[in-house]
Amino acid sequence: MSATHHHADRTTPTTVDYWESFYQERTQVWSGRPNFLLVREIEGVAPGRALDLGCAEGADAIWLAERGWQVTAVDVSETALARARANAARQELSGEIDWQRHDLDHTFPAGQFDLVSAQYLHSPLAQDGERTRILRRAAEAVAPGGLLLIVGHAEWPTWVVEPPADLHFPTTAEVRADLALDPATWRVEVDEVAEREHAGPEGQPGTRKDNILRIRRD
Repeated sequence: MSATHHHADRTTPTTVDYWESFYQERTQVWSGRPNFLLVREIEGVAPGRALDLGCAEGADAIWLAERGWQVTAVDVSETALARARANAARQELSGEIDWQRHDLDHTFPAGQFDLVSAQYLHSPLAQDGERTRILRRAAEAVAPGGLLLIVGHAEWPTWVVEPPADLHFPTTAEVRADLALDPATWRVEVDEVAEREHAGPEGQPGTRKDNILRIRRD
């Protein structure tokens, strides 16, 4: 996800610096598998044009492209995008995906899409209102008849004993209120909290809850 920073505070990393460091610490950060809830919600949807916001190392975009979607995939980290491009090339899908670098609070991909997917668009650097601004832009990018799919964490994993107090996971009701979509032109198809197994870094057992919003533009 994108995040802004205060230029006067030299101790605060920029969005690019933060996510570049995040990805450069390891040669692979994510599993390489698409997000489970994206698969669950979109597997039966006829392919069209898709926008993947915060595409990371490309697993969701590649999964969509394999199913016939024409994908625009966006991330703020060039390191992540380079890995995504390489992963797509290995699957012979380079021509199906348009990889673009954007700091989404400042620039946004052009065009309208049959699916706009925002999977876990959380950032420790995000300023007040930033996520809402990005998700409103995401809604504007949905073509008539298309879907806006927003998946986010609902809480910390059960094995986190002392969760950070400064990062709030918005509820689906809060996201819907922030989006302020016109009910005459938008229909909420899924508004759900899903719980899944989620082991800790030391293998400790646990679960985590995620919020799912699937909203269709009429």
